[in-house]
Amino acid sequence: MRGHDRINTCLPDEVILEIFRHLDSKASRDACSLVCRRWLTLERLSRTTLRIGASGSPDLFVKLLSRRFANVKSIHIDERLSVSIPVQHGRRRGDQSKLSALQLHYLTEKTGSEDGQFQSESYCLSDSGLNALADGFSKLEKLSLIWCSNISSLGLMSLAQKCIHLKSLDLQGCYVGDQGLAAVGKVCNQLEDLNLRFCEGLTDTGLVDLAHGCGKSLKSLGIAACVKITDVSLEAVGSHCKSLETLSLDSEFIHNKGVHAVAQGCPLLRVLKLQCINVTDEALVAVGNQCLSLELLALYSFQQFTDKGLHAVGKGCKKLKNLTLSDCYFLSDMGLEAIATGCKELTHLEINGCHNIGTMGLESIGKSCRNLTELALLYCQRIGNLALLEVGRGCKSLQALHLVDCSSIGDDAICSIAEGCQNLKKLHIRRCYKIGNNGIVAVGEHCNSLTELSLRFCDRVGDEALISIGQGCSLQHLNVSGCHQIGDAGIMAIAKGCPELNYLDVSVLQNLGDQAMVELGKGCPLLKDVVLSHCRQITDVGLSHLVKNCRMLESCHMVYCPGITAAGVATVVSGCANIKKVMVEKWKVSERTKRRAGTVISYLCVDL
Repeated sequence: MRGHDRINTCLPDEVILEIFRHLDSKASRDACSLVCRRWLTLERLSRTTLRIGASGSPDLFVKLLSRRFANVKSIHIDERLSVSIPVQHGRRRGDQSKLSALQLHYLTEKTGSEDGQFQSESYCLSDSGLNALADGFSKLEKLSLIWCSNISSLGLMSLAQKCIHLKSLDLQGCYVGDQGLAAVGKVCNQLEDLNLRFCEGLTDTGLVDLAHGCGKSLKSLGIAACVKITDVSLEAVGSHCKSLETLSLDSEFIHNKGVHAVAQGCPLLRVLKLQCINVTDEALVAVGNQCLSLELLALYSFQQFTDKGLHAVGKGCKKLKNLTLSDCYFLSDMGLEAIATGCKELTHLEINGCHNIGTMGLESIGKSCRNLTELALLYCQRIGNLALLEVGRGCKSLQALHLVDCSSIGDDAICSIAEGCQNLKKLHIRRCYKIGNNGIVAVGEHCNSLTELSLRFCDRVGDEALISIGQGCSLQHLNVSGCHQIGDAGIMAIAKGCPELNYLDVSVLQNLGDQAMVELGKGCPLLKDVVLSHCRQITDVGLSHLVKNCRMLESCHMVYCPGITAAGVATVVSGCANIKKVMVEKWKVSERTKRRAGTVISYLCVDL
């Protein structure tokens, strides 16, 4: 019956709360909160997660949030993220000036400054704000404080005493000291996840005390650029953190002794990431012998590792699924063969800049690792076609292939992958100059599940390749930046065959014109991100056709497009209700466009 509120009179709070919890997007929840005051209150009670960027008077902001969202269990504060004023479409200049005045009053309330020279501290969470956070969110289980440089041990001690249910703590870039970390270890006995990356104020004392306090519960630990944390800390971790599953180390002050202690004392270790230039094969042999549950191993910038270490891993870590080898110059085909022979469950492999690994090593992966689903080869000059021919024959489950600067890989390799790995979903290729139309045509013919295709600066790829892709695949992501042989015909084929396309980068395509933009507007209504930079033949006319039909457009990059003028920029801003970022030369933005949408416009060059 019209005018009768059946929902609020019949449904109790508990049922409405349960409905809110099942909503799959923040936008839906926000819409529900606007229905009535009761729904607003209940929706606030259903919120369990808050994300906060840098803002004026953050301490006061935290207090206000704690009054509104009492049941929050997860808070993410990242002071690298700026908060800008939302676009006010249709707002008159007078209204905008009132908004600015309100913001000025809000910012000066705590700083006491009225001349616009706000103190930098007003944008940084302090110990006072951390104390307010602890008082207001007693149910907190997960807290991330990213680059909150003004908090100290005092604030962390207050937090630890009041948030005893804390399970995850991220202190990346926070200059906290040993006392605060020790307090967390003493009180937060349920802590499982701890990130100490770039915590320069910490020493072994703090981490040892934490290991003594909550070592039994700790499962994940990350350390990077903590110059005063040494092997002493890792020995304490090995002695007390028997449940540790994930360890990430990036340090010049960690040696074999520390890694060996963890390998010996943490039998449940599943994930190990190392960037420690003073660690040698001795430590990796200990990992291979002791960490039998290891599933992910990432080794970065090691110049002291040889095949001896990989042999130990291949022999002992039978459960290994994910391996990354980056800039490990002394690893060779023999080491990779040991991994292939011993780790047959391998699903993800990345080789980056390991110049002594060649075709033979990757051939062994293709022959032995039948479950491989993702392969990334970056700057691998010695890996040739025969390697991918073997991968195509043996790895039928491959879903993602990434190739960067692999100068010996050509069309024969891509044809083999296309014919053998027909479940391929992602193909990213950059600066592989021997790959041309034949390989990509084969992908279009055989890989009908392909959704992401990136062919950056592959100058032998032309329209013929994209016509095949448009006929055989339904792409959601396409990047053909720098493929100068591609013109209107190829992009029009994509527009007709890929209606679900939401990302497109066609920058530096000198032969692309307005006709392609017209067809994209007709065929790809879901486009959200478009990069048109350095396209000299695209004009305001083509841009207007694109904007007219692509109503979901959120970002548009169009620098160095001489055919696009201030009128075209205004068309994008006024015609796209969801636009969040427009990148263009400063001189192409009119004063009216600046007033209308200044917050979404980014400039390639700014005045000095």
